[in-house]
Amino acid sequence: MATTDRVLIIAEAGVNHNGRVELALRLIDAAVAAGADVVKFQTFNTAKVIARHAPKAQYQRETCGAEESQFEMVRKLELDAAAFHRLAGHCTACGIEFLSTPFDPDSLDFLVRELPVRRLKIPSGEITNAPLLLQAARSGLPLIVSTGMATLGDIEEALGVIAFGLSGAGTAPGRAAFAEAYAEACRTPGGRARLAATVTLLHCTSEYPAPLHEVNLRAMATLSQAFGLPVGYSDHTEGITVPVAATALGARVIEKHYTLDRTLPGPDHRASLEPADLKAMVTAIRATEQALGSPVKSLQPGEADTRRVARKSLVAAAPMPAGTLFSPETLTAKRPGGGRSPFDTWALLGQPASRAYVADEPID
Repeated sequence: MATTDRVLIIAEAGVNHNGRVELALRLIDAAVAAGADVVKFQTFNTAKVIARHAPKAQYQRETCGAEESQFEMVRKLELDAAAFHRLAGHCTACGIEFLSTPFDPDSLDFLVRELPVRRLKIPSGEITNAPLLLQAARSGLPLIVSTGMATLGDIEEALGVIAFGLSGAGTAPGRAAFAEAYAEACRTPGGRARLAATVTLLHCTSEYPAPLHEVNLRAMATLSQAFGLPVGYSDHTEGITVPVAATALGARVIEKHYTLDRTLPGPDHRASLEPADLKAMVTAIRATEQALGSPVKSLQPGEADTRRVARKSLVAAAPMPAGTLFSPETLTAKRPGGGRSPFDTWALLGQPASRAYVADEPID
């Protein structure tokens, strides 16, 4: 995915609509009001994604109880095609980009062919789902790939699938073919450029909420160095401090869960921002990216007046008749700047004054 100077802020509505379209529409309105660039949902067919015997994660048991299965919990959060058409249309009308994460092949095909979306988001749980990755790569769309729970080896394997899909190779897919496709992409400038134009990796800690001591934002730099791709951050911590810090560390994409009310029932509300905090995060990220500015260290336009006032020039330390030898007793540095530099001190020592000076008079 091509990068720009502006951080792409994804407001992750996810399943915080609780299966209700009207609540999802209100979530879109909240993302627009906060100033986010993208609002993202999740598209899935529960029966094609979760086995009926699949257990819940600990955070899901804490937020939704242990009585119902993961399958039953998630099925209640599923939206149909008509709902997504309505949500995408509302996003268009509001001037915000619609995005949704596919969790199964039919959902990915629906997002690409029927809505269509401008990019695809691969969630952390699908980074080892090679068939879905291959389908996503063959869509031709930019891909944002979350890396929660992943090792560098997992990520390299996923990139191999994507490189294979981008290459249009006629060979049969498989581990060896994926590894060769990634190696070939890394060997050639064109292959590296194609991957960098297609894939953004998001560092992520897949806990809800994620504890600060397990965030490891420095891993963003590791991802960048290891793979040479744009990087961003998908945040599950409480508050807005960490996504703002990730921006300062160079994240090109920030994704953050939000909800209308953290006390609503459902698995993800507890680890989400409410609207006022979402807006505060967007404001802080925009301020941070402005402050990051240029890597060039130079005099800024607003510093010129301060430099004149705050810097020093060489002046007479005491009244000096013409011919007096400059010495540490007759020569000193005082504000304002703009006169002879104090760096000339040693060149003047022992030299005769060409004229008389009064105390504090700038030295010619």
